[in-house]
Amino acid sequence: MKTHNSIDERFEFAGNAKTISLVAIVIGVIAIAFGFIAGGDHVQRAYSNLLLMSYFFVGVCTAGVFFCAYQYVAQAGWSASFIRIPQAFAKVLPVASVILLLVITAGLLHTHKVIEHGKEEVVPYLYAHWATHGLVIPGSENFDPIIYGKRGFLNIPFFYTVLVLMLGSYSFFGLKMVKFSTDEDTTGGMSNYDKSFKYACIFLVIFGFTFPIFAFGVIMSLEAHWFSTMFGWYNLAAMHVSGLALIALIMIYVQKKGYFTWLHIDHLHSIGKMIFGFSIFWTYVWFAQFFLTWYANMPEESVYFYIRWEPEYKFWFWLNIVMNFLAPLLLLMSRDAKRVTNRMMWTCILLIAGHWLDYYLMVMPGTVKEHRGFGVEEIGIFLGFAGLFTFLVLNALAKFNSLVPKKHPFLQESLHHHI
Repeated sequence: MKTHNSIDERFEFAGNAKTISLVAIVIGVIAIAFGFIAGGDHVQRAYSNLLLMSYFFVGVCTAGVFFCAYQYVAQAGWSASFIRIPQAFAKVLPVASVILLLVITAGLLHTHKVIEHGKEEVVPYLYAHWATHGLVIPGSENFDPIIYGKRGFLNIPFFYTVLVLMLGSYSFFGLKMVKFSTDEDTTGGMSNYDKSFKYACIFLVIFGFTFPIFAFGVIMSLEAHWFSTMFGWYNLAAMHVSGLALIALIMIYVQKKGYFTWLHIDHLHSIGKMIFGFSIFWTYVWFAQFFLTWYANMPEESVYFYIRWEPEYKFWFWLNIVMNFLAPLLLLMSRDAKRVTNRMMWTCILLIAGHWLDYYLMVMPGTVKEHRGFGVEEIGIFLGFAGLFTFLVLNALAKFNSLVPKKHPFLQESLHHHI
């Protein structure tokens, strides 16, 4: 059985993939420029879509670090032969983190005038619900007692400190695990694997406690009166499914280009099981959050879903559950379905689009308010970030000296993976 004939090969990032990704980046830049030049509501849509996509970008790159970490902690062997793909995600995470911080900074500093409750107010384009001047100053005409009660964590210094610490720690552990893996290729032995195991354990503890806080800050605080303790896990599930779908898509792409010849249908089957399983987990958290809010009928909680049941959002609200639950349920449930490459490819594309819609529904009702269709900003900025992700990840993959961690202790198990 030919499983590892080209184990020393390097990936070459060239041709159509490179050209198309660069064209997509240019389209994204044009869409951003259009939003700011057009003015009016287009500026708000530009900021909202930039936040959506930069958060999505950070999320899927973090999913790569998360994947590597739990594979090390579980001492899993099946993934060793393609671990370079999520490691490439980890290498891109620092860039994604900087982009997210720049978007948030611009959205907080750039203000505009709006009419709220019959009076004109100056508010930032992002996080106006808690970052508008006067909300936490007793006696101010903008004073908000709910935000005043949350001022200990809904303030700019705390917000930035937490974001920088979390993004910095995720990036640090991701790059460390990549370094240990590449060092392992030259030094051999178990020392680097043991370091990867140790760092992965520490990362998972930090990540498990902090990622919900990250989701609370970046996304949930867009509608700062509302709260849900399940929101962080809901975001984690969406992030993980999206990351797994992208890992599978890149696996399929590079194999079609003649690389990773040692991978076979059993590897795709295994990652397909994970995509299916975590899609069901996402649905569980989605339903639990929705059902408990409906059952409690508390105004400060139910308002979140009320505005998403307005006519302009209601169709997309239900399409979200169809794309992210029914589609993987019907397309990936059987064993054979996970072993059909084209079906897996299209299911992954559908899930990436579905979770973009999922994030869209988290961001837009609290910022843009009224849904006016998918225009230049939505489509163009999505394409721009898709191109940027593709360019950076495939470029990172091309910089590995070998597509396989040649001295990984479980490599042979992965090369002969069979289920």
